[in-house]
Amino acid sequence: MLKTILVALDSSELSQRLIQNLNDLQIQSATKIILSHVIPSEGSDMEMAVDRPHSSEDLLYRHIEKQLQAYQGELPCDSELEIVTGDPAAEIIRLAHIHQADLIVIGNRGLTGLKRILEGSVSSQVVAEAPCSVLVVKSD
Repeated sequence: MLKTILVALDSSELSQRLIQNLNDLQIQSATKIILSHVIPSEGSDMEMAVDRPHSSEDLLYRHIEKQLQAYQGELPCDSELEIVTGDPAAEIIRLAHIHQADLIVIGNRGLTGLKRILEGSVSSQVVAEAPCSVLVVKSD
């Protein structure tokens, strides 16, 4: 039985698909799900939308928290929220250690070629360094 599942979410459409895939796992009521979101630190190379105004960190945090709470309402068991700042792969792995996760559920953006080399693959790094099994949900 899976006691603790860490779900790594972002602001993409893939996040909803990750939540839907949790239903396929037939989660027990005793399972605890940690819904996590990593806000890339300012020095990171993660893409930022330049066509939208950038909100303050507090506003961004509240938006992410509200989004995670909406997902939390769809879960059949106890859950917690974790919103952290840093390198996404490193923070996901750190949270898996802290919560002693039995499974990490993460999305894959499907980057290929030069884009994958330049931006890196968070899911690939998590799979390689995770202390537990990892379920990678592919984008369409």
